[in-house]
Amino acid sequence: MAVFAAVFSHAADGWTGTEVDLAEYEGIDDLADLMRDTAAAESTAETSVVVLAEADDEWFGVARLDDTGEPRAFLSDMRVVYGHPAARLFLETDGGIDDDQETEGTGQNPYPEPVGDPDLLDDLGIPGTELMVLTTREGILPADALTTIADRAGFAGELDELRA
Repeated sequence: MAVFAAVFSHAADGWTGTEVDLAEYEGIDDLADLMRDTAAAESTAETSVVVLAEADDEWFGVARLDDTGEPRAFLSDMRVVYGHPAARLFLETDGGIDDDQETEGTGQNPYPEPVGDPDLLDDLGIPGTELMVLTTREGILPADALTTIADRAGFAGELDELRA
């Protein structure tokens, strides 16, 4: 399964983006360390660091570090943590997730089950209500949601360069 992920750090002169591989990380604290390390490597005195990820047009995740130093995260669909280990990085806790747990039913539920802090990007131009709309509105793919987030936050150009 292909996972695209990028860390964006904000400094006085704008945003800097770096594509990252999430395969070796196991939890939100690891993700926060990755965000800090990436911002430090870019030599930005960051005021905000955001990571965006999406996989196979099935889900997207957003995490953020700011002045508090504590990571906040949002995952578009809780159900994907069973099939996509990278999605677990966007949970504040593993919540006793059992890799062997089987989900009931054979059809795909068309309604996502978002989890996390939908208000984590409020000050970047994406209110929690809009993040929920990007998650639940039919026809919006995860890549489209990330594009909208990046556009509103001011780093759409950097995201486009990394995807190319």
